[in-house]
Amino acid sequence: MLEYRAEFDAEVALDGGGELRARGFRLVIPHADVTDAEIAGMLIASLAPQRVERAEVSGVRIFAEPHPPAGDSPVERVRYIELSHVISDGLVTIPGLPAPEITAHLTRDASRAVYAPGTEFAIDRISMIGNTGTYLDSPYHRYPDGTDLAGLPLERLAGLPAVVVRAVGPERGVTAETLAHVTVAGHAVLLHTGGDRHWATPGYTTDAPYLTREGAELLADRGAALVGIDAVNIDDISPAAGGERPAHTLLLAAGIPVVEHLTNLRELPPLGARFTAVPPRISGFGTFPVRAYATVPDEEDA
Repeated sequence: MLEYRAEFDAEVALDGGGELRARGFRLVIPHADVTDAEIAGMLIASLAPQRVERAEVSGVRIFAEPHPPAGDSPVERVRYIELSHVISDGLVTIPGLPAPEITAHLTRDASRAVYAPGTEFAIDRISMIGNTGTYLDSPYHRYPDGTDLAGLPLERLAGLPAVVVRAVGPERGVTAETLAHVTVAGHAVLLHTGGDRHWATPGYTTDAPYLTREGAELLADRGAALVGIDAVNIDDISPAAGGERPAHTLLLAAGIPVVEHLTNLRELPPLGARFTAVPPRISGFGTFPVRAYATVPDEEDA
């Protein structure tokens, strides 16, 4: 077997000041087709617990080497943590928006007349808007010329190093001050507000947590790969906000996908998890449900 490595030059800006420069730096990579953005994310992860504000790589060279013999490198075991709500018939995600309708296109009983004796299938139909359950917003959701669901690169959606921001408290807005010392560049920034405890109740949209304009500016400027929240909206949707959506506007303009209606973020560590939220590849569509989850090292291997 072969093991792939990347050799590259790097410039790293550290959170709080200071810079690192490297020539001919090497990292083990999962496959030969990694992008520069993926390599930058792996470089940031390798520097933990040092907080990184920005990392840029150049002069990337990919090469293969023989994999070490079995037994020399233990296989990392991981635990999966569910971060999505269940979608069911009639579920109300946001009051005022239509709930999904799940019906049978072909029932098991009816299918028996179509297939050989002893063979039956259920073919189901679902009618729903994209903003159902736990979903991801692509730039196209906000901008007509933005990247749609089909155009989002997997490296912005899958296996992202995650940083969890604890923002459970009386203050509704997650501010730039709260985020000032958070590792952002190349990370999925997950805002744990506790808003999910009101999921599917009238209180879900009442005084809901959100990301402030200044907080969104900081995340966009520092190069977050993705931003998620366990609340009804990344923006303030109260009447006092007057319909403005600065977090959506700033993040999606920067090409940063947004995941809303997450749950169970309390189960994740502040650093060390990998986050995935991948929608179907639908062209001309901006928002769709995802199966969001995280992986963390298995405690038995710790």
